[in-house]
Amino acid sequence: MTRERLWRNELLRQIALKKEDVIVDVGCGTGSFVTLLKQAEPDATVIGVDPDGDVLKLAQRKATKGKVAIPFLQGFLSEDLLESLPRPSKIVSSLVFHQVPLPEKRRLLKLIRNLLPQNGELHIADYGLQRTLTMRLLFRMTVQMLDGVGDTQPNADGVLPEIMKEVGFATVEEVAIIRTMTGSISLYRAKA
Repeated sequence: MTRERLWRNELLRQIALKKEDVIVDVGCGTGSFVTLLKQAEPDATVIGVDPDGDVLKLAQRKATKGKVAIPFLQGFLSEDLLESLPRPSKIVSSLVFHQVPLPEKRRLLKLIRNLLPQNGELHIADYGLQRTLTMRLLFRMTVQMLDGVGDTQPNADGVLPEIMKEVGFATVEEVAIIRTMTGSISLYRAKA
């Protein structure tokens, strides 16, 4: 229902992987996208982060099945969690921000901005501004029914780009809008 293959492929193209990249996937879940990243550029360093240990076991199995080696870190994104790793050049997150409260959206985006070097990049695929009545209704009937209104409404109101600018990203752009049966998913790129 979320046209996952479409937005994942668009996000992969947007990231424009290079072999020297160090990429952290925040909220990597079951590892589908982080595995795709590593398969697309085997020489890049790709790291998955998620607080759910059971989900990370599934992610590890996907990576093994996909014949790629990916370190998975259990926990919420923090400087401490990443301190033993090389500094990321790019951070990616998909379908995470709509599930967290507004103060946590701000905290996470500020932390990501601080973790990235100058010209480092943040790439997000998530529910963004629901521009049409149809998209708002689909979003309300699916995402908000499952995840609640409190955390999801700021995304539907288009808050993510505003927060990215507030926390100090030099450039922020909405690269694509993908209409789905659950509302529209926006692809964002922000440069530190």
